[in-house]
Amino acid sequence: MIKKLKDIRIYGLIFTIASAIFVIGFSTAFFSEERLMPYQWGAGINSMGALICAALFYGCMRQEGDGIRTLRILTVLVCSCFVVNEMICYTVLVPELRTLCFVFCLLSKLIDLAMIMLFYLYVRVTLGFEGKLAKFTDILIPILLIVQTLVMLGNIITPVTFYIDAAGMYYDTSISLIEEVFLVAASVLTTVLIFMSHNPFNQKAAALMFIFLPIIEYIMLGANFGEASQYGIVLMSLIVMYCVISNVKSRKLAATETELNMATEIQTGSLPTVFPDRPEFDLYASMDPAKEVGGDFYDFFSIDDDHLAIVIADVSGKGVPAALFMMSSKIYINDHATIGGSPAEILTRVNKLVCANNKAHMFVTVWLGILEISTGKLTSASAGHEYPMINTSGKYEMLKDKHGLAIGAMEFAKYKNTEIQLKKGDSIFVYTDGVAEATDANNELFGTERTVDALNAVPKGASQKEVLAGVRAAVDAFVKEAPQFDDLTMVGLKYYGPQDNTETEEQTE
Repeated sequence: MIKKLKDIRIYGLIFTIASAIFVIGFSTAFFSEERLMPYQWGAGINSMGALICAALFYGCMRQEGDGIRTLRILTVLVCSCFVVNEMICYTVLVPELRTLCFVFCLLSKLIDLAMIMLFYLYVRVTLGFEGKLAKFTDILIPILLIVQTLVMLGNIITPVTFYIDAAGMYYDTSISLIEEVFLVAASVLTTVLIFMSHNPFNQKAAALMFIFLPIIEYIMLGANFGEASQYGIVLMSLIVMYCVISNVKSRKLAATETELNMATEIQTGSLPTVFPDRPEFDLYASMDPAKEVGGDFYDFFSIDDDHLAIVIADVSGKGVPAALFMMSSKIYINDHATIGGSPAEILTRVNKLVCANNKAHMFVTVWLGILEISTGKLTSASAGHEYPMINTSGKYEMLKDKHGLAIGAMEFAKYKNTEIQLKKGDSIFVYTDGVAEATDANNELFGTERTVDALNAVPKGASQKEVLAGVRAAVDAFVKEAPQFDDLTMVGLKYYGPQDNTETEEQTE
């Protein structure tokens, strides 16, 4: 938890714990000094409230999501209220401490303003206010906050809304009601927005509780400033609001995660995982998505008895939209490759089909190769994909093949074929940009040179599965604990050619 001491959350936790210890320790004076005994009830509420604030802050310290940062700041402010209220009770009616009493009273009112603002920001994000009224409120509330703050600070110069008399007693001025302008305006606008929002009833009720319970309690106590129970009600309302809204969001998140897991299973199930056991070649592929559902894919399938199609592609974007686009692209390529034609012709037909139905304006880079198994002739076409790595002389090197635009980028894009004559023992490695663009903690890219080095570091005679594992190990060693930002997909092919029984035993040499 304390990995990063500079994290503001650590300071917030320290503050709330220190505040709770201070208030609890300071409350002992309320049981020993006669003048403070009338405030024992308030001291107890302050102590319990500060302690609960520390526990609440700790509970939401590691959580992430909409509004959680605002909630943590709000918790710190509520905790501050208990500390300030404790000091008001201690300094009131003590003439020599009247200046301190004034400072604490002013600080309490300023914290109240900040809490109202933060409450609006919290429900604004978590409940998703929309429409013209929300935009109007976003402008009006900060303006009212600034005006109200200036009014409060004016008490430093002259009694505008309150003052502390010579005996140390708190009094409101005749125009003290202007203190409530910001509270009333923010409460009314927020209430209307809560009712207008499309959220479950329990979420709306929990948010409204934070507004109305403190107001009801304040009125029932005769609108007396400085009652500790007011902040106790605020804290209780905050906890209820947080629990209800977080619970609903947790259920929605769980449902979303379930859907993503199902999408992942469907996507994974669409990729071939059983690789051909043929003496003429060794083929292996892998795909590791950066998110639960990725946009990369690979495929391989027989066009006829003598032709094997190999596909690797990278869809723009990530997540479910990319996966849906990936599924349709994969089907289009498979269907048109089966119909016949060169890789360039296949990609041309697929591109026209994708562009005609591409309302989302997505695109996919594709490398399509067709291997003539009997001769080793590999004909490929690239739609803006990464350059392949080829090994025809004992070492891998980059092959700068002919490139065209990504599929979906432009309807009339043209593609060209690249022919490679594979001999016995030659290999080709194709991949998505997640390999070369893998990034370490210093934002340095793995790069194509390291990719070539990783390929050449694999022992000769290794299977294609071992080749891909070697590259992945090199990437992992480079990035270390840095997060994976892009899908990482690789396909490896080693050609052995037509073989009789005596040659089969030598194919791994």
